[in-house]
Amino acid sequence: MGCAGSSIAAPRTGDALLVVDVQRDFLPGGSLAVPAGDAILAPLQACIERFEAMDLPIFASRDWHPPDHCSFQAQGGNWPVHCVAGGSGADFPAALHLPAGAVIVSKGSSPGRDAYSAFGETELHQRLQASRVRRLVVAGLATDYCVLATVLDARAMGYEVVVLRDAIAAVELHAGDGVRALEKMGAAGASFTDSAALLR
Repeated sequence: MGCAGSSIAAPRTGDALLVVDVQRDFLPGGSLAVPAGDAILAPLQACIERFEAMDLPIFASRDWHPPDHCSFQAQGGNWPVHCVAGGSGADFPAALHLPAGAVIVSKGSSPGRDAYSAFGETELHQRLQASRVRRLVVAGLATDYCVLATVLDARAMGYEVVVLRDAIAAVELHAGDGVRALEKMGAAGASFTDSAALLR
């Protein structure tokens, strides 16, 4: 899978942390809870604090759906209603402390178009380019959907990508989806490490 383990270099100029869709509806008690999704919060927060201390950019994507979004089961989609724009389920959890300077990008706002990738109909690529980002450290939810789509798009756009294995979790709508997603990311050239390797 292209795993590079602890050989991944520590954060450096040109890096950015990208937090994908860590929202209340995807955590335990939410309408579309990712199993063990809350287990990613502590390692993710440690990485946020490291990037903030180094004055490196932090980006966070969020689903920001209209009430009649095409991904909802009532509209023929696969998912229950989740992350409705302005609703409490779309909020970041209280345990996630993003710095004031973090850039938030909203996706999935068009009723008729799904948007798993944080790059989908957002200004993320332009904002990364403006910050001269070359390498993305990616964490969030869910491994087999929004993290996967985001990583594949990032690689297609030429970014180096490092995925934090202990700061992602899979929906597993079908058994093995999480593993298959990691394989696809690795095949696209993403590397993998754990948060501890970035905190040394």
